[in-house]
Amino acid sequence: MRVAVAADHAGFPLKARALAEVVRLGHEVVDLGGGGEPGDDYPDFARAIGEAILGERAERGLLICGSGVGASVAASKLLGIRAAVCHDTYSAHQGVEHDDMNVLCLGARIVGVELAAELIRAFLSASFSGEERHRRRLAKIRAIEQDQLSPREVLHG
Repeated sequence: MRVAVAADHAGFPLKARALAEVVRLGHEVVDLGGGGEPGDDYPDFARAIGEAILGERAERGLLICGSGVGASVAASKLLGIRAAVCHDTYSAHQGVEHDDMNVLCLGARIVGVELAAELIRAFLSASFSGEERHRRRLAKIRAIEQDQLSPREVLHG
């Protein structure tokens, strides 16, 4: 699997370990940057990872910032990207199995390197279940996304 990886300035200290774990698991890394510079902002990397997935240059993404929260918020703004911050292995695999999560967001200031490696393993080893109830819920998520694309009439009162 091709895995896009990026980190903002706060996530950079965890990035090398994350890259190593992805490679150790036998996946191909698509390194989308982040060198620890103060101007390395998570929205830029969220967009890059989302575009890599939507453009089929990667199947999944790993986005690292300080808490994981900002990265998750930003990445989820892209239609078709299902990003979540996970700090436990259950959520990291269940998010893929039930919700077809395609971007794992990690908080470098929250998790240590060993837990991060466990989270990456859980995320990358999981597969979407395809169960009817999960497909139904994803269809509802897609409908929400499509509603956002529809023109809205602006009422002035």
